[in-house]
Amino acid sequence: MLRMPPDAPPGDWRSVPGVSYFDAASAAPLHPVARQALVAALDEGWADPARLYREGRRARLLLDASREAAAEAVGCRPDELVFTPSGTRAVHTGVSGAMAGRRRTGRHLVVSAVEHSSVLHAAEAFESTEVGVDRTGRVDAAAFAAALRKDTALACLQSANHEVGTVQPVAEAALLCRAAGVPLLVDAAQSLAWGPVEGDWSLLTASAHKWGGPPGVGLLAVRKGVRFAPQGPSDERESGRSPGFENLPAIVAAAASLRAVREEAVAEGTRLAALVDRIRSRVPALVPDVEVVGHPGLRLPHLVTFSCLYVDGESLLSELDRAGFSVSSGSSCTSSTLTPSHVLRAMGVLSEGNVRVSLPRGTPEDDVDRFLEVLPGVVRSARGHLGAPVGAPGPGVEYTRVSGDSSGVPVLTVDSLGKRCPIPVIELAKVIGEVPVGAVIAVLSDDEAARLDIPAWCQMRDQEYLGERAAERGTSYWVRRRT
Repeated sequence: MLRMPPDAPPGDWRSVPGVSYFDAASAAPLHPVARQALVAALDEGWADPARLYREGRRARLLLDASREAAAEAVGCRPDELVFTPSGTRAVHTGVSGAMAGRRRTGRHLVVSAVEHSSVLHAAEAFESTEVGVDRTGRVDAAAFAAALRKDTALACLQSANHEVGTVQPVAEAALLCRAAGVPLLVDAAQSLAWGPVEGDWSLLTASAHKWGGPPGVGLLAVRKGVRFAPQGPSDERESGRSPGFENLPAIVAAAASLRAVREEAVAEGTRLAALVDRIRSRVPALVPDVEVVGHPGLRLPHLVTFSCLYVDGESLLSELDRAGFSVSSGSSCTSSTLTPSHVLRAMGVLSEGNVRVSLPRGTPEDDVDRFLEVLPGVVRSARGHLGAPVGAPGPGVEYTRVSGDSSGVPVLTVDSLGKRCPIPVIELAKVIGEVPVGAVIAVLSDDEAARLDIPAWCQMRDQEYLGERAAERGTSYWVRRRT
C-alpha cells in the first residue's frame, strides 16, 4: 500500500522517501496535467452540456474539445468516440453492441486466451472460441483468423497484454478479420499511452486511469460502417451508447492527460525501456531459479514480469511492500480463487512467485537499482520460510516408495494433497535426487497451480514431464528424472 506522510504534497507518490510505486499497469499515478485540468473543469464544466444557456454551452465546448483530443490520440473521428464510466463498461458496451448489431450473422465470438478479464466476462454471454498463445504470450495471427467462422459476429484482440507486456499482432489480425468480414475489437488499455493502435480495427476501448488520467473514464470508439446496436436503456447522451450525466471534469482531465503522455511517450518510453531491460537481465543473475516471462522484444516499454521457483507470490508481495515497493502478481497464492492467472496458464509458464513490475512515468533510476538490491534477500528469506530445497530431502516431505524400475512406473509417490503452491514443487525438488536417472516420480496434488507449475519446473530443471493421471483424490503428476 502506498504510504503517504501527512506533509506530502497531494498525489505526489515520488515525494515519499523510500516508497516506490511499481504497479502502473493497474493504475498509473495521476498526471500533473490531469490534476490541473480536473481542478479547472470543476469550476468551468459543472453545468449540463445538453442545455442551451451560457453555462451549458461552456460545458459543451469542453466536452467537444475533450472528444476531439481523445479521438486524435486514438486515431478516429470525434463522432466515432464516446466516453463511458470505465474501461470495463466500454468493453462490455462494445462487445454487446457489436454482437447485437450483427445478430443475423450469428452469436459466435473469437477471443485470445490472454484477454483482460473484462473481455472474457463479456464473452461468457455468447458462444466463444479462445485462441491460444505461445510461451511469450503472443497470438499467431493466422491461428486467430483460422478460428473465425461463418457465424462469427465479432473478434477481440488486445493490443498489448496487461500482465506480461507482450504486444499482439493487431494490424495483421485486423487485416485478416477484414478479409473475412468480421469486425475486430481492440482492448488498448495498456498501450494507448504509448501510441495509437495500428491497423484497420473496427472498435477500440481504453481506460483513463491506465495512462495517468482520473479513474471512472473509459473510451469506446466504433468506426463508421460497423453495425452496432447499444443494449440496455439509453438516452440522448454520448450517441445513445453511454447513458447518464457525463462526468465532465474527469473527462476533461482524461483527455488532457492523454495528450500530455503522448507528447512524452517517445522520450519516456525509451528511458523506462532501458530500466526494464536492466531488470530483465539482472534478476536472473541475482536470483537463482527465476523465469522472466513475456516476449523479449515485442513488449511494452515499462513492464516486466518474472516468476521465482520455491516461493509464493503473497510472501514476495508482502515483503516487497515492507521494503517500500508496490508490485503486482499473477500467482494463485495472491488470489481468492487459488487458481493462477489465466494469462500465465495460457502461456504455460511458471506461476509461483510471480512478480509484475510496471514502472510509472518519472520512475527514478535509483529506485530500480534499490529494487534490484532488495529483491535477492526478499526471495531468499521467503524460500527459507518455506523450506525450499538445498540438496537433500528436507523434513515434512511425505512420500511412499513402491517396487518399480525405470520402465515408466513411478517408484516414488509424493503426497502433497491439501498443500498449496509452491509446496508441491518444493517437495518434488527435495526428492528428485532420491531416485535413479530414468525413474519416475508421481506427485499427488489437489492444487490447481500444480498443473501449471510442475511442467514449468521440469522445463526449468531439465526434467521430463510425463503428464497427469486421474487419482482417487486430486491429480497425479508424473515426472521422469533426466539428470
